[in-house]
Amino acid sequence: MSKTTYHAPIGQLPPQTQLLTGRAVFKEAYAVIPGNVMTDIVTSQLPSWSRARFWIIARPLTGFSNTFSQYICELESKGGSENPEPDQSAEAVLFIVNGNLELTIQGRTHHMEPGGYAYLPAGERWSVANNSDSKTIFHWIRKAYEPVEGLDQPEYIITNEKNISLTAMPGTNGKWATTRFVDVDDLRHDMHVNIITMEPGAVIPFTETHVMEHGLYVLMGKAVYRLNEDWVEVEAGDYMWLRAFCPQACYAGGPGKFRYLLYKNVNRHMPLNST
Repeated sequence: MSKTTYHAPIGQLPPQTQLLTGRAVFKEAYAVIPGNVMTDIVTSQLPSWSRARFWIIARPLTGFSNTFSQYICELESKGGSENPEPDQSAEAVLFIVNGNLELTIQGRTHHMEPGGYAYLPAGERWSVANNSDSKTIFHWIRKAYEPVEGLDQPEYIITNEKNISLTAMPGTNGKWATTRFVDVDDLRHDMHVNIITMEPGAVIPFTETHVMEHGLYVLMGKAVYRLNEDWVEVEAGDYMWLRAFCPQACYAGGPGKFRYLLYKNVNRHMPLNST
């Protein structure tokens, strides 16, 4: 795969002369967070992290998506954490969009570059550091792991999307394809984080309506996305947050590829009570 660039938040603040009309929306079935509202004043700091700030773009909410949280982390030079995850039940996926990251797990340090993917099992101690002279930006997706009797917990995975072949959707001649970081038949995993790639003019030709919740961060390109009963224009840097059963479809607008990072919860029975 040729060198790929990924959108990352710029931060800062718009000028006082800018009109406040925008595309941000929060509805019963979905939310859209445009990239241009991920400004400095909506970032958070977290305990045990140094020289770091976070855009928290998804979190469990009663009556909405409730299986995951998603952060975008910006690490300054020499920033990082020796104890990033306070919840022993939380598994994680990291995806690097800018800069370089040193990830240490089980006593081994891995150098991660843009396109880098890491799956980190629940209860596994890990740490991250930016030892470069420039900023590092990565997505951090967290989910409470759902163990199943008779299934071992998955091992950690560290790779890069450039090392993974695209899986074309049937009947699309490769115009709609998925980068799968985890074997879909491996039932130990209860979440998948993939990259969807759509060539200009490609389409998801039906309104998907399913139990999986979604977080979709647009890495590059633009499209018109069907969310419930609405058609919404999205572009690189935008984030879509979809509750279970929200109808969804897409037209890729071009002129270049439309690509997004996609979270979904998979491979588990539905709980029948809230306790």
